[in-house]
Amino acid sequence: MTKPPQHSGILFGAAYYAEYQEPGTLDRDLDLMVEAHFTVIRVGESVWSTWEPREGHFELDWLQPVLDGAHSRGISVILGTPTYAVPPWLQKLHPEIEAEQPTGVRSGWGARQEMDQSHPAYRFYAERIVRKIVERYADHPAVVGYQVDNEPGNQLPHNDQVFRRFVGWLRERYGTIERLNEEWGLVYWSHRLGSFEELWRPDGNTQPQYDLEWRRFQATLTNELIAWQAGVVREYARDDQFVTTCLSYSRPQLADDQVVKSLDVTAGNPYYKMQDGLTIGVEIDREADWWHTGVWALMEWGDRAFSSAQAPYLVTETNAQSIGGPWQNHPPFDGQIKQAALALVARGARMVEYWHWHTLHFGVETYWGGVLPHSQVPGRIYREVASLGATFAALGGALDGMEPDSDVLMLWSTDTKWSFETYPPLATSSGGPDRNSYTQLFDAHYRGLSEVGAQVRVQHVEQFLAFDAAELVERWPVLVAPALYVASDETLEALAAYAAAGGHLVVGIRTGYGDDLARARRVAAPAVLAGPAGIRYEEYTNLDEPTAVLAEAEGEITLEDGSAATRWADVVLLDGADVLVSLPESEIGTGPVVTTRASGAGRVTYVATVPNPELSRSLARWLVPDAAAALWSAPIPVTVTTASRPSLASVVFVSNWSGEEAVVVPPAAVRDLETGEIFSAGAPLTLARRAARVFERVVVGE
Repeated sequence: MTKPPQHSGILFGAAYYAEYQEPGTLDRDLDLMVEAHFTVIRVGESVWSTWEPREGHFELDWLQPVLDGAHSRGISVILGTPTYAVPPWLQKLHPEIEAEQPTGVRSGWGARQEMDQSHPAYRFYAERIVRKIVERYADHPAVVGYQVDNEPGNQLPHNDQVFRRFVGWLRERYGTIERLNEEWGLVYWSHRLGSFEELWRPDGNTQPQYDLEWRRFQATLTNELIAWQAGVVREYARDDQFVTTCLSYSRPQLADDQVVKSLDVTAGNPYYKMQDGLTIGVEIDREADWWHTGVWALMEWGDRAFSSAQAPYLVTETNAQSIGGPWQNHPPFDGQIKQAALALVARGARMVEYWHWHTLHFGVETYWGGVLPHSQVPGRIYREVASLGATFAALGGALDGMEPDSDVLMLWSTDTKWSFETYPPLATSSGGPDRNSYTQLFDAHYRGLSEVGAQVRVQHVEQFLAFDAAELVERWPVLVAPALYVASDETLEALAAYAAAGGHLVVGIRTGYGDDLARARRVAAPAVLAGPAGIRYEEYTNLDEPTAVLAEAEGEITLEDGSAATRWADVVLLDGADVLVSLPESEIGTGPVVTTRASGAGRVTYVATVPNPELSRSLARWLVPDAAAALWSAPIPVTVTTASRPSLASVVFVSNWSGEEAVVVPPAAVRDLETGEIFSAGAPLTLARRAARVFERVVVGE
């Protein structure tokens, strides 16, 4: 991260594809964007075959009217490179670039990202088209930045050249085959290798250490792709232009904190179910890993995006209305577009762009709704978007330099996520492996914190290790490490040091059980943390059904009705810890599920199960009793999040995620940053249904 976008205010707009529109619509579209207070559009990233319809024949001028028209109206442009969707002529000219998954089985053409993006032949043509486009438009005054590629990391290619590179990567990483045999435990099932050339293909692999290293290697290919392309773009880009890509956090070949190191700013694509998916108090199951349901999950996406570089980010795509296939139709209730956008801004977004301006009339995404419907006539969605644009225009630069506040630090482990995708601890309802175990374990802790109003900062392990313990404690008095299975001794020692320095460390299941190669440790779990936590365990069990829990320490934790342990329980043995919450006695010996113990100047709390939402919220209230929502006397459907600004009063985002009015009570006098209206401390303030408002604290009489 070297050069964040230089602009005041929240950039606001949509992806715009004039090439998908009928001729004659450009001026109308841009004028409507001006009326909706758009300040930015994204263009050009999906149409390599339009830029280069035949090999070596380039048509570059078609975008000029779009850039000219945008600039004349004061709309900035992010120019995308089209390298994620190769043209048919390249598919025919170099069929060897088609990705194999698994070995020998081609992905097939007709979608996108079907190629091995590390293949030298692909790279040759990709570099050529990137250079042609960026050279042509780098000096255009409308262009403020570049998006290289699009949602990278979609595949785990098994092509020969990829596997050969993997073998070379292992050789450099381990040095000798004897060391690899030892580190991976290849004595097991007669897997000892005589040379690196004997390594088997990943297709049928069942060895966890091999799998983890395969995923780590695959992520280097995405890092390389984006860094290489960013470097090419920077040869032409002006000093005032930024370079980014847009991230879909579910991509299998992605380590987000690593890929952003070559970029100027993080950008990503949050999608979520609207209607009751954004209604607090209504439970909607999540059906896919690329979109979310629940207000807490929207907040979590924002905190994950901030975590990539520990800095504000851009939203390159998000819902305008229905998303996905023609069977997924949940356009927003009135007010939800503004609510969702301000929630993302509250957690660090400095741009909100919709995907996309007009709803497509052809292709697989025909029913992925844009700002304009199929009729092209501005309707309710356009009016909702325009109203949000007016809000951003009214806010102006009031949010410049803002950083989301945080009460709690949570650790994210991409290595553990990868490990659990093939070697998970949790089972599905049918008894099979739950490949989403890591995200579900992380979510179980994040959700409770979010739903009681605690604000979370997420860090990757490498980022966490860059701080010393005292600094961590000063900034975040509570640190949650959920399911940190793949962990080095250094990481566990840093966690113990955090508690010793005065922090409250909360440890979830599987944390510390594996080492940095996902090998089970040869000490009592949770290894380095067992002593500070005052517990250990040798056995554990899956729970087939949720089991109600009991509060053991009177006055310590107040449990919500329905609090339960789910899916897993460690058989905890006490070595000095106090029991806060327990399960009824069982034949297997499960008992304590939440314990706590003073450690140095701080404390370690161990959570030996997957808490259901009720138990998670109960723990969160105990951990963070003075969340902002409590200070505002906010009822359950209302969220209150805060952020700090340099040399200015803090900002408060208040949103009513329900279809009924709600009342909050500001603890201090506040000014509505959109309308300028001032509200007195202690005076009830009524929020309309689905209302979202932004306040700053004021001194009465200013």
